[in-house]
Amino acid sequence: MSTLFLRTLRDDPADAEVASHRLLVRAGYIRRAAPGGFTWLPLGWLVYRKVEEIIRAEMNRAGFQEVHFPALLPREPYEATGRWTDYGDNLFRLRDRRDNDMLLAPTHEEMFTLLVKDLFSSYRDLPLSIYQIQTKYRDEARPRAGLLRGREFSMKDSYSFDVDDAGLEQSYERHRSAYIATFDRLALPYVIVSAVSGAMGGSASEEFLAPLPAGEDTFVRCTGCGYAANVEAVEVAAADAQSIEGRPDAIVADTPDTPTIATLVELLNSTDALSRASLGWDDRPWTAADTLKNVLVTLRFPDGRTEALAVGIPGDRELDLRRLEAQLAPAVPAPFSDEDFERHPSLVKGYIGPGVLGSSNSSQIRYLVDPRVVDGSAWVTGADQAGRHVIGLLAGRDFLPDGTVEAAEITNDDLCGRCGGALRLDRGIEIGHIFQLGRKYSEALGLTVAGPDGEPVTVTMGSYGIGVSRAVAAIAETHHDEHGLCWPAAVAPADVHLMIAGKEGGPQRAIAEDLASQLEQAGISVLFDDRADVSVGVKFADAELIGIPTIAVVGRGAAQNPGMIEVKDRRSGERRDIPLTEAIASLRPADR
Repeated sequence: MSTLFLRTLRDDPADAEVASHRLLVRAGYIRRAAPGGFTWLPLGWLVYRKVEEIIRAEMNRAGFQEVHFPALLPREPYEATGRWTDYGDNLFRLRDRRDNDMLLAPTHEEMFTLLVKDLFSSYRDLPLSIYQIQTKYRDEARPRAGLLRGREFSMKDSYSFDVDDAGLEQSYERHRSAYIATFDRLALPYVIVSAVSGAMGGSASEEFLAPLPAGEDTFVRCTGCGYAANVEAVEVAAADAQSIEGRPDAIVADTPDTPTIATLVELLNSTDALSRASLGWDDRPWTAADTLKNVLVTLRFPDGRTEALAVGIPGDRELDLRRLEAQLAPAVPAPFSDEDFERHPSLVKGYIGPGVLGSSNSSQIRYLVDPRVVDGSAWVTGADQAGRHVIGLLAGRDFLPDGTVEAAEITNDDLCGRCGGALRLDRGIEIGHIFQLGRKYSEALGLTVAGPDGEPVTVTMGSYGIGVSRAVAAIAETHHDEHGLCWPAAVAPADVHLMIAGKEGGPQRAIAEDLASQLEQAGISVLFDDRADVSVGVKFADAELIGIPTIAVVGRGAAQNPGMIEVKDRRSGERRDIPLTEAIASLRPADR
């Protein structure tokens, strides 16, 4: 450590929001180079390479073959698939000296597809799975959380190519199994959740999430059947449709000064003539869940187009823009502005109802509703007149939406769409994502092979990603305590952190140097704190912060007969004294 390119910090970096960012900088693993970009220092690069090699080993074990593409790519393939536009502002675009459009790759589906098209032409060549570990670039609007959301990051992306859907399912399961083995070896806890494909396209999609309170992804788990999904993909239980026959007509009531759900419910419950019992309903108070809230958004498409959209959700919910965006990708929703309302004079802010919504109504605004809004369900909603609401409006009789959309916020105790059990919300960090892409890219780029009968068959594809740099951060998030990092043995920058405790010039230094040499010769990697100008207290603090699994201290006991050293397990805190003669056997990692 006297010559190692390392400076530990006592204070947290000012911009650090999560533990991994804070500790990786303080312990001297990474340094910020630019917003969303980090330099790997020697200890950090050792950890990164160990993570990378575990990922590579499991990919190879599964029979996948490694290739490597450039990160600087031409526009044309991405234009052919539509993603030159669909990626919008997230894509780094540039031009070369000949004025050709280029991009820094955010992902490589197009290039993998074209490579296989260039080399393979027969069904006999398939199935094939190839992968790379490569730097990716995405122009994040707000890079944050250190390595967890950057503009430059490292990813393992692999792709499978099959003749038919049955082959794709087999390739998908092979990748899924390889991911499970990978994350087990990385000592990363994970939950496999259903997800949406978004700009990637395709059908089946699952995420591997490390469950952590600091995670930026919200997911749910069912307490009944074990179903798990991120909030963008979760399916809630829809209500059963009800009969419309014989139901009373809806009435329009004066409801002045009720532009919010809370004020509306308060008025309904405080006005005898508007009570549920007075209107022939059951004898209970009105609640926000009885109301239908119609939220207006503007959809902004990557090609510059915009579209007004209304979303009807129960009044006890808020609209989740992330869920809505996931359902409508690549369009990005934004709340209606005052200027948007001015362009649609039939919309009365605070009193918007289905009467003016829908593609066939006067506003011609597309109208999608929550799955709970089923035929025969009755609602209190805006009457499209200031200070007035309609009570008892029946879906399927009094209004017909253009479709449904899963965009309302999810809450604890919502019911599972599969078994009806209660859902529980949790937070997590995405560490892997697998997709059954299908034929989106092969059709766009003309990837076909000759089938058994000689006729051309469009190849079906899968896409599978692991964030390598993100995995380093996720491991740090899941393996630390109040003193610093606690690396799992498989990815730690060294096996043993060896330090000298005692006065300079004593026998401990020679003993420690000899022990370090013996450990290295035995294949046990050592970070040797040989610094002479640093106090023992600082050495101990640095050892805790750096987080190597085993700390060995050569103190006064080493010079006695028999010589003894103190060994501390960084994670458990357990301390024990061992004879120097047993040091090699005692300090050898359990997996060797």
